[in-house]
Amino acid sequence: MADALSAIPASVLRNLSDKLYEKRKNAALEVEGIVKQLAAAGDHDKITAVINLLTHEFTYSQQANHRKGGLIGLAAATVGLTLEAAQHLGQIVPPVLSSFSDQDSRVRYYACEALYNIAKVVRGDFIVFFNQIFDALCKLSADSDANVQSAAHLLDRLVKDIVTESDQFSIEEFIPLLRERMNVLNPYVRQFLVGWITVLDSVPDIDMLGFLPDFLDGLFNMLSDSSHEIRQQADSALSEFLQEIKNSPSVDYGRMAEILVQRAASPDEFTRLTAITWINEFVKLGGDQLVPYYADILGAILPCISDKEEKIRVVARETNEELRAIQADPAEGFDVGAILSIARRQLSSEWEATRIESLHWISTLLNRHRDEVLSFLNDIFDTLLKALSDPSDEVVLLVLEVHACIAKDPQHFRQLVIFLVHNFHVDNSLLEKRGALIVRRLCVLLDAERVYRELSTILKGEADLDFASIMVQALNLILLTSSELSALRDLLKQSLVNASGRDLFLSLYASWCHSPMAIISLCLLAQTYRHASSVIQSLVEEDINVKFLVQLDKLIHLLETPIFAYLRLQLLEPGRYIWLLKALYGLLMLLPQQSTAFKILRTRLRTVPSYSFNNEQFKQTLSGNPYSQIHHMSSGSQVSEDGDMNEDSQIVQNGINFASRLQQFENMQDQHRMHSKLQAHLRYKSASSAKGVQRPEPREPSPVPDMTRPPSRSSRRGPGQLQL
Repeated sequence: MADALSAIPASVLRNLSDKLYEKRKNAALEVEGIVKQLAAAGDHDKITAVINLLTHEFTYSQQANHRKGGLIGLAAATVGLTLEAAQHLGQIVPPVLSSFSDQDSRVRYYACEALYNIAKVVRGDFIVFFNQIFDALCKLSADSDANVQSAAHLLDRLVKDIVTESDQFSIEEFIPLLRERMNVLNPYVRQFLVGWITVLDSVPDIDMLGFLPDFLDGLFNMLSDSSHEIRQQADSALSEFLQEIKNSPSVDYGRMAEILVQRAASPDEFTRLTAITWINEFVKLGGDQLVPYYADILGAILPCISDKEEKIRVVARETNEELRAIQADPAEGFDVGAILSIARRQLSSEWEATRIESLHWISTLLNRHRDEVLSFLNDIFDTLLKALSDPSDEVVLLVLEVHACIAKDPQHFRQLVIFLVHNFHVDNSLLEKRGALIVRRLCVLLDAERVYRELSTILKGEADLDFASIMVQALNLILLTSSELSALRDLLKQSLVNASGRDLFLSLYASWCHSPMAIISLCLLAQTYRHASSVIQSLVEEDINVKFLVQLDKLIHLLETPIFAYLRLQLLEPGRYIWLLKALYGLLMLLPQQSTAFKILRTRLRTVPSYSFNNEQFKQTLSGNPYSQIHHMSSGSQVSEDGDMNEDSQIVQNGINFASRLQQFENMQDQHRMHSKLQAHLRYKSASSAKGVQRPEPREPSPVPDMTRPPSRSSRRGPGQLQL
């Protein structure tokens, strides 16, 4: 201290702390001259003493004017040292940097000015303090005082010039500091950071691209800044880096892919567009490096396919196609399970386009890696079944294609049909709204006969009789009306002719017994008209309810469609198809006379010509046993059941025991009647309990015969015979 006091006159020290800037400036010039003389004399000890004096007595002083004078003095001392200043920077720079956080804005301003002058002198030697200077400038860029900000900008430009021309700058030491600052929200700081990233990237010897993953997320974060200028600067920087990536032979795609996936879900539209654009380029360029990240990338692409912004949708679709076109192998790290998990999750998306693409991915994986996909079947099967209830027909059709692909294996086929029936059972709306679409499409994809046989096998043992009846009615309507099932209908028409038709008829018959109208329809389709007549006459009062009449009405209307054209043409030969005529008259008798269906059927029957059979033949038909009666045509030839020309009519035709089938139908209908009575009884008890009144149990019906009711089955002369 004594050396410093002896070197610097008291008047100079006094003026250095004066409140007037001019006096401080003149004092600083004198300090510069003194230090220059000491440097020329090589007296570095006194120089050190002078610097310590300026630091402790002035820069760290409690008085603002002292601190201002100290900063000017340190800058002047540096100028005086010129080329020898580097060895004293360790004493000069730290007190200046500490002044950047001074409470007095004028002190901060003079600190910027001092460091600017120091930097001009030492240039490259300044780099050893770069991180501390950068940190200080980062804070000053957001200073509340405009003059301080302006001074900081001047200093910042100088520091950038020094860094770009220096070969001592360490990017490795700088990146952690940059990464730490990238999440700052202040717009001035963001501009400062983007400026530095751009400058450093322009230096050929500095590999900013190699460290891009460290600050990429921060740049993307700036794309949603409220300031248009900041967004533009960040976008410009990102565009430059993307171009460098395209031209670089070695890029760390993996780390950046993770960042892009997160940013693709940003609420900011511009950020999403930029992220998905980067992902698109990565998919094209990344190759094998991206294989472990395919699932994450897909998870980012699928939601963007349904983005409200068209540009994002277009890029996302292109990226999706690029990704799907890549033939990756599980042996190379391609995670089939992860991709399936993403696709399954996106099947719950509110957007139809995303759900559709998810299904395309599952279908693609099934085609390429079937065994691997089937190993994860338990994870996706329930979701695929739920997707059958999707409001979009296109989604449902794609789901069915996926199910059909899975069901190529017999065990998976049966599992699919079982689960499908279960879903119809627990979700009645699914059967009502989507049942026809689902069954028809499965019949196209998996063979109609195979599907119907399996459905029939399952429904035959269905415990819930009400559901079984509804399901059979739905399947029967689909069978009668769908163009996709025309081959199945043609096969059923051969039930009395060949083994294939017979086996299908018997297979369906077992479950069609749950619905009288379904059985009647099946018999008309299979041309087993005599059995149809027997089924009609086996019906009792409980069977002919509103539901039955509604179904009968539908059948009568269906008889007028092209599907039953063959049946209407057969009416041209009533002598040959007497049991068809009898069955149709039986249906007519069940219809209310005022109904439209009654009038339609009556009109049709009135057109039947009477020339092809005589009265004696018709009487024999009406009075005979339906399973043994032989009808004689006017020509003398014999016709058995429904026109088959045989010498004798047997109970068993083409291996079909119609008497046993009728018994099977009646037994099933007995179960339904008992079930209906039980349900009615339970409803009665429930209603009584709710009212809190003990009602007498309903009596059994009186044994006195009611002449208005048809005779019971036991009083009939024979199955299928008319009461004369």
